Amino acid sequence: MIRLHHCPQTRSMRSLWLLHELGVPFELVDWPFDKTLRSPEFRALNPAGRVPALEIDGEVLWETGAIAEYLCDRFPQGGMGRNAGDAERAQWLIWLHFAETISQHTATLTQQHIVLYEDHMRSPMIMDLEAKRLAKCFSVVNDRLQGRDYLLDGGFSAADIGVGQAIYMGRHFVKLDPFPALEAWYERITARPAFMASRPIDGSARLYSRDYYAPWPLEP
Repeated sequence: MIRLHHCPQTRSMRSLWLLHELGVPFELVDWPFDKTLRSPEFRALNPAGRVPALEIDGEVLWETGAIAEYLCDRFPQGGMGRNAGDAERAQWLIWLHFAETISQHTATLTQQHIVLYEDHMRSPMIMDLEAKRLAKCFSVVNDRLQGRDYLLDGGFSAADIGVGQAIYMGRHFVKLDPFPALEAWYERITARPAFMASRPIDGSARLYSRDYYAPWPLEP
């Protein structure tokens, strides 16, 4: 039995997308993005009080990078991983975990733009700095994709899923237009049926109510 505990438009979407790509049966449990995640019920699954939590093989896994590595090892027939000894293993690991580097900047911007409700709580300096850092991450991915269809020469993998989902969230704060190789890749991977299946269903709660959050102007 595989059960994924998930909040729409959060990092747990990586695990959901990967499960769809692997084509394995699983059960999905949606949680609201609120204090419910701090409840004893959920903390019994993930003591950090965050999604995802993945129940599989009698274990509960959390952290998206760890989940991705475990699932790719558990279901190698899906072709989403690169085994130890594979020539692409090192690059697969680098890009798989670079998703979290991207997401840390998006998380700060999400907090500043969405979680903090009052303007006086927000910091224009932090918002500007984190948007620039996020754009730098986009530039790194764009450079990697020059002349490539996917992050690895061997084809689409869980690395594209992790980074692709991080871009999915990050594009709410940094536009893709200045990064043509990244933008073309993003359009390519998000046309995949497994990505479509991992998006929030119509009418469900969403973390982002807008497609794009314009930079908050700095104080003069």
